[in-house]
Amino acid sequence: MTIGKLRGLTRLADDDGHFTMVALDQRPPLIAAIAKAKNVEPEAVTFADMLAAKRMLVQALASDASSMLLDPNFAVPAALDILPARTGLIVTLEEHRFVDTPGGRLSRSIDNWSVEKIRRMGGDAVKVLAWYRPDASPEVLAHQKDYVRTVGAECRRHDIPYVLELLVYPFPDSASHTTDYVESPDKRAELVIESVREFAKPEYGVDLYKLETPLPGSALPELSDSAESKAAAREFEAVGSICREAGIPWVMLSGGVTPDQFGRVLSYAYQAGAQGFLAGRTIWLDAIQSAFPDESAVLDQLNADGRQRLAALTDLTRDHAKPWRFPTSKTAFDREGAFAAAYA
Repeated sequence: MTIGKLRGLTRLADDDGHFTMVALDQRPPLIAAIAKAKNVEPEAVTFADMLAAKRMLVQALASDASSMLLDPNFAVPAALDILPARTGLIVTLEEHRFVDTPGGRLSRSIDNWSVEKIRRMGGDAVKVLAWYRPDASPEVLAHQKDYVRTVGAECRRHDIPYVLELLVYPFPDSASHTTDYVESPDKRAELVIESVREFAKPEYGVDLYKLETPLPGSALPELSDSAESKAAAREFEAVGSICREAGIPWVMLSGGVTPDQFGRVLSYAYQAGAQGFLAGRTIWLDAIQSAFPDESAVLDQLNADGRQRLAALTDLTRDHAKPWRFPTSKTAFDREGAFAAAYA
């Protein structure tokens, strides 16, 4: 991994090397939460509503996160000016309006947005969500692989870390089909595991995985010596072994599960080698749904509840996750100018 990528990953972690990150790039889920709070249809949620909500979330949570994930359409213009200097900045590249075809979903980048622009604006990492399932049509698989590969090449060119999020989804003809950003009801562990295996290949250039649980997060048993728990742990270990072999650190996304459920997810993930979390709704959703647009009420609830949830997840991470470390350089430079010449 190159120096720019390593420095970027260092910026995403806390001083001890743990990734305790908050996702604020959600678009449809936040629109739905605001609509519920205001008792309006999602179409009635305004640009100003989105800016206000995202600014409240950054204001309340940023100082407690090792880094934050912001989107360029709402979160960056809403709150970049109040993001603390020490809080790392991950910036979203993908457009949330995916194309849903009979053979699967097609991802693309936000219009007028690029890896180069993320680097130029001071981003510490680029994040892409790629909807993916190995049993999609050949055409869809080829498109998704090419998209992820192309972004990876751009991240290498601009020497910036590439954070890849993978999500399994239901096909349009499935009884459980939904376009909501929720855990797929018909998700199978092998779909998650094989997706990770594909994109762990060096050709994609992934530097940090943001992964969903291989098993439904709402139904995971407590981590124990029971047969059910051991079976679940094997699925997490399958993910962990792929990441270890590829040398790619990985963190867990919350996928909208409850804080208690996400705590169980992290317990399994940390046992399998995960190094943190990049979570959103499990931390802040309740405050938005119950109190928006009352800024004082939202901030009070985030301070009383959201920050406590983030602190609990952070404590769990520091107690059980192995920290990520900037690798010690084994290259010796014996003359002035040698490093500058070697850094391509």
